[in-house]
Amino acid sequence: MTAAPRDSVGTLPVADAPADAPEAKAPGGFGVRHLEILLMFCGMTIAYMLRVNMSVAIVAMSDSSTSNPDIEDFGWDSSTQSYILSSFFWGYVITQIPAGQIAHLWSAAKLWSLCMFVCGVVNILIPVAARVGDWGAVCACRIVMGLSQGCVLPSVHTLLGKWVPPNERARLGTYAYAGAQFGTVIGLPVSGLLAASSAGWPSIFYLVGAITIAWSVVFFIWGSDSPARHRSIKPAEKDYIETSLGQVDVQTQHSTPWIKIITSVPVWSLIIVHCGQNWGYWTLLTEMPSYMNHILGFDISKNGFISALPYLAMWLLSFPFSWFSDYVIRRGWVSRAVSRKVSNSIGHWGPAVALMGLGYATAEHTVIAVVILVFAVGLNAGSLCGYQINHIDLSPNFAGTLMAITNCIANIMSIVAPLICGLIVTDLTDLTQWRTVFFISAGIYILCNLVFVLFGKAEVQPWNDTEVKPDSENGRNQSSKKTDGKSENK
Repeated sequence: MTAAPRDSVGTLPVADAPADAPEAKAPGGFGVRHLEILLMFCGMTIAYMLRVNMSVAIVAMSDSSTSNPDIEDFGWDSSTQSYILSSFFWGYVITQIPAGQIAHLWSAAKLWSLCMFVCGVVNILIPVAARVGDWGAVCACRIVMGLSQGCVLPSVHTLLGKWVPPNERARLGTYAYAGAQFGTVIGLPVSGLLAASSAGWPSIFYLVGAITIAWSVVFFIWGSDSPARHRSIKPAEKDYIETSLGQVDVQTQHSTPWIKIITSVPVWSLIIVHCGQNWGYWTLLTEMPSYMNHILGFDISKNGFISALPYLAMWLLSFPFSWFSDYVIRRGWVSRAVSRKVSNSIGHWGPAVALMGLGYATAEHTVIAVVILVFAVGLNAGSLCGYQINHIDLSPNFAGTLMAITNCIANIMSIVAPLICGLIVTDLTDLTQWRTVFFISAGIYILCNLVFVLFGKAEVQPWNDTEVKPDSENGRNQSSKKTDGKSENK
């Protein structure tokens, strides 16, 4: 397949600027790149509100006595709830790789906008689907939402690869991805309040769906694929970004080196650690409201707030984590690889220890259980400047494609984890069954991160510098050119 030109003037990020090149000076103040990161942050916030609202809503949809008894419920058992919670990922895994290619060849910003618009519309239809088609129709809606949201991470990574200079990568990348935690922090308590309100659980889907549609319109208008395509960026900021990324100013066409990617050891270590992240993260995110309700005894209005506390901690911790990660790299204290691995080890091994402790907390120790949950999820902030941005380290050119590959495979874990939890936890009030779930998640965290520590890299890979074919003015005369991307320190 021949790729369409990436930008209106053909700017292509080939690799980070060579280490011995003079460092470009960052323009002061709030720039266009910061505005784009803010829009990405808002998009990630809304995307995760769409994902987590079902975790709270399903408690009320299964038993309205937990929220507003005047609103109808459907009496779904724990197994049915597990199917509904996992159904989002049935669609999500399918569109990852196609979305990565579309974002790479067409427009990451437009793709994200259009897919989120569809997702918002379908979310609004869930209450009607539940009444008309019961849990099967709800699963169908969540599958369509998953298909739509399959574009999110590949689009974000593609955009970050074009907008974020290497020296700001941990900070700005984390700021964009911190929307996931912020969306969870907002989504869980707001969903709990809405479920307990006079409008009941349907209002959760109406409100979040409307916000999603509004954002998709805003991002379609103001989102941009790169500095070269932005209509009002100042030349100084544009030059700073492009110089930092080592971009070349030609119209370009190049193809994805699939064989080299799928045979790359650092990529496979990234896939494995991403699988570990998704298993642990989504087990907690989807099952925590049920654990809070049946083990710790929180009602749904308190449930949402308490469930959000760990993600508030993760969101707050992501800022010092990202700043320190960039700082130690910039000062030359550690290599980029060491920074990524240490950050990710804190983000995975810390929660693993906390989860093992959580398995012994009972209803008489609710404060201790909540504190452990806060530590378990809060420390996971380290992963945002660990594996999460390592795709861009390995290949600025194909960051979106790498994220599509790893996220596609890793989200099989997001499907399997709630189903395994549903099989293990047959009695929602049995702590020993929940303990088994937590111990499994802890073990997966430990083993998967160990693979990343042993085999992960943070240098630009040789296959990032694929053959580039500049187009002449008439688009017919093409010649081959090798880009000059140099490896960073390991």
